[in-house]
This record gives sequence, C-alpha cells and structure tokens, in this order.
Amino acid sequence: MIMSTYNKVPFGQKVAFGMGMLANQMFPAVLGIFIVVLVQDLGFPGWMWGVVSLVPRVFDALTDPIMGFISDNTKSRWGRRRQYVFIGAIIMGIAFIIMWQLFRENGLEYNFTYFLLSSLVFYLGLTIFSVPYVAIGYEMSNDFHERTHIMAVAQWIGQWAWVIAPWFWVIMYDPTWYETADIAVRELAIWVGIICALFAMVPAIFIESKSTLNENYSPLTLKNIGGSLKEIIISFKEAFQSIPFRKLCFATFLVFNAFNTVAAFTFFIIVYYLFNGDAGAAGIWPTLFGSVGALSTTFLVIPIVTQMSKKLGKKKAFLVTQSISVIGYIMLWFLFVPGKPYLFLFALPFFSFGIGGLFTLMMSMTADVIDLDELNTGKRREGTFGAIYWWMVKFGFGIAGGLSGAIFTVIGFDTGLEVQSESAITGLRLFFSGLPILGTLGAIYIMRNYEITEERAKEISDALAARKA
Repeated sequence: MIMSTYNKVPFGQKVAFGMGMLANQMFPAVLGIFIVVLVQDLGFPGWMWGVVSLVPRVFDALTDPIMGFISDNTKSRWGRRRQYVFIGAIIMGIAFIIMWQLFRENGLEYNFTYFLLSSLVFYLGLTIFSVPYVAIGYEMSNDFHERTHIMAVAQWIGQWAWVIAPWFWVIMYDPTWYETADIAVRELAIWVGIICALFAMVPAIFIESKSTLNENYSPLTLKNIGGSLKEIIISFKEAFQSIPFRKLCFATFLVFNAFNTVAAFTFFIIVYYLFNGDAGAAGIWPTLFGSVGALSTTFLVIPIVTQMSKKLGKKKAFLVTQSISVIGYIMLWFLFVPGKPYLFLFALPFFSFGIGGLFTLMMSMTADVIDLDELNTGKRREGTFGAIYWWMVKFGFGIAGGLSGAIFTVIGFDTGLEVQSESAITGLRLFFSGLPILGTLGAIYIMRNYEITEERAKEISDALAARKA
C-alpha cells in the first residue's frame, strides 16, 4: 500500500494566511459595533435594522456558490485563488468606507436606501475575497493535525479583531473624541477599510500557489458561468450528500448564528440593565465585555482547543468546548448584576469557548471532509465546499440580523426611551442567554456521532495517495 506524504507548512505561510483571517473577522466585528449607530443615533426602527442585516447577507449567500465554481475552475499562472483574494480585498475595503458615509440631514429613508445598496457592493467584495481565501486554507496541508494548527494560528490572529473592535464603543461615544457617534463611524470606516484591505491582500501576495494553466477545468466563459448554475446545483447536492459535511454545516449554523442573533444585545443589556439607560455611566464596560472575551479566546481557548484536539480528537474537543460555553451563558444570566458590572467578567472565559473552539475545529474538519469527497467522487472542490460552508454561516448570519430586529419588536424594546420597561429588559436577557444555549445543545446533538476520526482521515489520505500514484 502506498502511504501518503504529509506536508508541514512553514510558520510564515500560516501567519500570512492568518493576516487574511484578521481582515475576514475585523469587518464583521466592526459591523457589529457600527450597526448600533443606525438604531441608536440615526433612528432606524427595528424593521429597518432587520432588513439591512438580512438582505445583503442573503445576497452574499447567493453569490458564494458562483464564486466557489469560478475559483475551483480558474486556469492561471497564479493558481486558482490568489487573484480573487486580491481583487476582493480592494472592493470590500472601498465599499466599507462608502457605506458608512451617512448624514442625519439626508433623512431616514435616504440613509436606509443608501446603506442597503452600498452594503450589497461590500458583500459582493467579501464574497470575491472570502470564498477563495478559505479554500486556500483547505489546500495548505493534507495532515490531520497540521490542518488544526493552520486554523489555530489563523484564528489566533483573527481573534485580535474582536479584541480591538469593542474599543470603538469608547471612541464613538466619548465626546472628547467625536461630537456624535455617526460622525465617528464616517471617519473610523476610512481607517478600517484601508487597513483591513491591506491585511486581506497578504495571503494573495505571500502564500505560494502553482500554475493551473494546464489543468482540465471547466472553461470560465460568460456563457459557461451563466450556464454553470446547473453544475453548481449538482455540486451542492453532491457535497450535501456527505453526511459528515452536513453535520459540520448544521452545527456551525446553530452555534454561530444563535450567538450572532443576540451579540448586539450586549450593549443594550449593559447600558439599560446594569446602568439604567445611562450610556455615559456605562463607560468602557460594553468594550470590556467584547475585548476581555476575545482575549480569553486568544490566549486561553485557542491553545487549549488545539491541544485538546490532538489528545481527544476533533469531535470530542468540539463537544467539550461547546459544553463549557453553555456553562458560560448560564453564568451570564446570574452575573449581570446592576451596580456590579465587574461580575460578568468571570463568565467570559467559559463563554469564549463557544465561538473560539468552533472555527478552529470546524475549518480543520471541513478539510478532512474534502479529502473524503475526493475519494468518493474523484473531484477536488475546496471552493465549492468552502462556499457551501460559509453560505450556511452567512445565510444564518442574515437570518440572525433579521431575528435581532424582530426580537426587539416582540419584547417591546424602544431605543427612543431612556428607561426601558422591566419586561423588555427581562426579555432581552432571556434571549441573550437562552437562544445560544438552545443552539449549542442542538449542535452538540448533531455532532455526537461525527465519524471522521484521525484514523479514518489517515486511511482516506493513504487511499488518495495510492490512487494518484
């Protein structure tokens, strides 16, 4: 039997990939901060918040499969991915700057339409960047544990986005920095757009790739791309026939999007529950929630998850980390105490195991599933699998945005009031702890019998090596 040769990736290449992850996470991290300005300062009602959150992400989810097909079938001397990563970085950087140039005097309806349309351009750039970028990560190694190390380095670097982004709360709402928060986001968006675009270009410039000029791919003519929808649908159907891949997608959907549905509630719980509606008195506490949580993920969760994966296997590591996060959400219900905001800090290391463990493990597990797909079909489809996986994330992210607005409406939370009703605050807290717990428990149930172990992954790699030989 021919044994496969496992490749170790130079640390510099892992860092280059991680720089792209910093951009990939900084944009959504900052969006989660800035979007509060639409409600708090520009007067968007809950339904408008829901629409501008849902529609662009649904559009983004629809364009991902097409980008996956294009990326998988590109013939060029730069390979299949790098040129798209570079172009997408430029588009999303410029579009991010443009979409936040909002002025109160233009009126609510104009700002709503302007933001909605410009965000569609931003998400198109994000698709062009992210689908081939993620596929690059899947291609970097065929080693079971090396894949986890690649994703761990990338997530470690990417987590700094969540450490940095919450400090925008302080800058935006400190009158010594900016007169109003809407003025702040107009200028801050320029810095974020330029710097993140540069980070996003790093993988395109520094990660090695081989020429695909002589590969037997489907021709990328306009007619062929337009007619490729049938092939895309077939590829999606084939990919989703993989039971392990379905489990990864649905588990990620439940954990990540339950988290994102309630993520923006943190600011409102701290301001309106802990500080009775006084944003000035809340000071840096909303910032500390996000920043300390991200630091816990960076220095505690990711190293522990990486070692846990090596000793227990990826599936058991996932089950343990998500169980710990459930404990964290339960603790947050009891440790949000008016007058004692410091108490919630004790829950953050537990809470951080949820998202911190999720993508470190899931992206590594997706690479294993791609090997299994190649063994079963003879096709190598990193772009397609990456597009489907992130389609689930982004589509759910859009649903999460819509649900956030709907929850505000249902519980009767009115940002025009300085003091909220007790029922609105209680409802906000119930959703904040309860919805992620339900999502996480659902993901644990789905992943309880995930079947690709280290031994099975090695068998697959050896079989692929024998076939190629």
